Amino acid sequence: MTDTVLRIASYNIRKARGLDQKRLPGRTLQVINRLQADIVVLQEADRRVGTRKPAIPRKLIEAETDFRLVDVCSNGISLGWHGNAVLMRDPAQVVKVARIPLPGLEPRGAVRLDMTFGGGLSLVAAHLGLLRRDRREQLEALCHATANSPHAVIAGDFNEWSHRKGLEPLAGKFDTHAPGHSFHARRPIAALDRFALSHGVELRGAGVEQGALARRASDHLPVWSDIVIPAAATC
Repeated sequence: MTDTVLRIASYNIRKARGLDQKRLPGRTLQVINRLQADIVVLQEADRRVGTRKPAIPRKLIEAETDFRLVDVCSNGISLGWHGNAVLMRDPAQVVKVARIPLPGLEPRGAVRLDMTFGGGLSLVAAHLGLLRRDRREQLEALCHATANSPHAVIAGDFNEWSHRKGLEPLAGKFDTHAPGHSFHARRPIAALDRFALSHGVELRGAGVEQGALARRASDHLPVWSDIVIPAAATC
């Protein structure tokens, strides 16, 4: 077997509502298409009230992209769970989906996808809380939830403004990378959107999509990382 190279992107789409206050799902998908990613994790992919309807119609995803939506929702309506959704070009690689409740004052959750890439990969899509003490507990929960994974990536909106504080639970197992300033899209000053790679997963490159369309489509800019997943060891 050979190593696997993937581009994973993370994008808080703000329920497809842009800085012009227009809800334009097609515009959001145009930004996603420009990322040239193999996997895209989305935050705020659903409305927060009522039945949590999708911010982007499923049929529009099928018509305007070559991605497929991974089934992670619990109600048969939403794109995601607690707003976390995952788009993939090859969802056949997913062998298991798990929903991970997260502690804290706000209702939060993450989703874990176990995939066959390389020697096996667990991808966690997450949107962490607004309070640092909650985020620390949430990261501890995610470390526990991936303890049995051969390789793991946590991707999403970490909501952490500091480069030095708040990420302590990841130390020892994960290397955390901030591709660049992704918030606020109008004037990016904070690296809220990040990737945490377990030891053994190599980072080849990373960046922030800063095109004119991305600067209007949400209050966050999308981030991406090119990673290498080692092949399974053979005798």
